[in-house]
This record gives sequence, C-alpha cells and structure tokens, in this order.
Amino acid sequence: MKTKFLIILVLISTHLFAMELPITGTVVSYNQKMIGPRYMGYIKNVYFDIGDKVKREDTLFELESAEFDILKNQADLALEQAVAIVDIYRTRMRSIKREKGLMQSRGMVNSSDFENLDITADNVSAGLAAAQVLVKNAAEKIKQVSTITGYLEVKAPNDGIIVEKRIRVGDLVAPGMLSMIIVDLDHLQIEGEVAESDLKYVEKYQRVKITIPSLKYHTNGIIKSIIPNANPMAHTFKIIVDFNKSNDKVFPGMYAKILIHVDDKRLLDD
Repeated sequence: MKTKFLIILVLISTHLFAMELPITGTVVSYNQKMIGPRYMGYIKNVYFDIGDKVKREDTLFELESAEFDILKNQADLALEQAVAIVDIYRTRMRSIKREKGLMQSRGMVNSSDFENLDITADNVSAGLAAAQVLVKNAAEKIKQVSTITGYLEVKAPNDGIIVEKRIRVGDLVAPGMLSMIIVDLDHLQIEGEVAESDLKYVEKYQRVKITIPSLKYHTNGIIKSIIPNANPMAHTFKIIVDFNKSNDKVFPGMYAKILIHVDDKRLLDD
C-alpha cells in the first residue's frame, strides 16, 4: 500500500512538473544602432565612452571642420558679393527714376536723352533680376554648406548605452565606417530556443513566466514571434518574448528562464 502511494505521488509530481515547459533564453535589445560618419575626416572630439548612457541628440563625436570652414567662408563671400551687386543695380535704378522725373518736369519726354534713359533702365532692370538670382543661389549654397557642417557633429539617434567604441581623437574615418554601437535599454526582449519536439506547445501571443536568476527577478511576458528558421544542428526554433521590464538592472546578454504553461489535455494526448 505504501509503495503504491509513493508511485502515485511520483506520477503526480512528474505531471505537475510537466505542466510548465522550461526554456533557456537571453535578454536582447532589438533596437541596436550602428553609428558612423557621413563624411571623411579626422576625429576632433569624442564625448562618450563604452558604458556611458546617452540621450537622443547628444553629440557623440565631432570631425575636424577646417575644410568645411573654407567652403562656408567661400559661400558667405559669394553671398556678400551678390548682395552688393543687387545694391548697385537698385541704386542705379533709383538714379534713373530721378533723372526721368526731372526731364518730365522740364517737358523733355520726347527727347532722345529720355529714350536713352528708358533703354538704360531696361538694361539695369535685367541686370538687377540676374543679380537677385545670384543672391538666391548663394543663399542656397550657404544652406547646403551649413547642412554638411552639421553632419560633422554625429549625434545619438535615440536614448541608450554605448556598448562598443572604435574611434579615438585623431583617427581618420570614412563614410559608412562603424564608429560606435548604441543599444536601447528601454525596449528589451528575450530570445529563446525551443526544441523541435516541444514546438507544438508554443503559440504566438501565449503568456509566459519570465525569471532572471542573477537578479532573482520575476515577471510576465508574451511570445511575440516564432521564427520559422530551424537550427539544423540542434533542431531548435527561435522565439522572441516581450516582457515587462521594471528593473533597471536588466541588461542585454543576461541569462533568462522562460516557463511556458502546457495544457493538461495536451500532455495526456502525448
């Protein structure tokens, strides 16, 4: 009788254990940014290091601006010259109008001098229009140079923490060259591997329990996706779990445990 009771107890314990499918996982961030410059140049300043937290729009590093300063000065000079030409033409137009007014007051409207002033006024008007186009083009050039100069300061695209830095002051960098990596700590997920034989117990949007043993942290999560890309060596499938992060000590790379509830009927069917 005692032996029979122990067997029943063991069966019940085994059954209860099987009601939760344990899966090992890792905390990951799916908002990871690769930072690089848009132009070639030498690093002038680096404002953050590995492990530093940054805010959106913080300046991460800055390139030397000597070459771009020359472009900006040239653009400024071109605008000043164009504006000066416009002023000259406008002054000439005012002078012509005064002369025509004096000639009209003296009854010289039909004279050749008056006709010559009309021709001159037309030429000056055409020159003024051309000079105004120069001013517009020069202003546009300054705007373009200012935009380029703004790119010399590389800013953080979002809040996060710097997990990798590959630059130092004085380094020569080129467009597309990886300089820093920023990881968003506010939007973390857990990535786990499910054995092919256990995949039948896993459903999208299924609620699960989450444990991070190193922090003794417990929370709930939802299976966001099941990646249909099996590992041919281990015969496992990847799952992504969204979870409630209420502990600032949770970082990417931490070991996590996912507990998936399995329906009793499905266990009995197996």
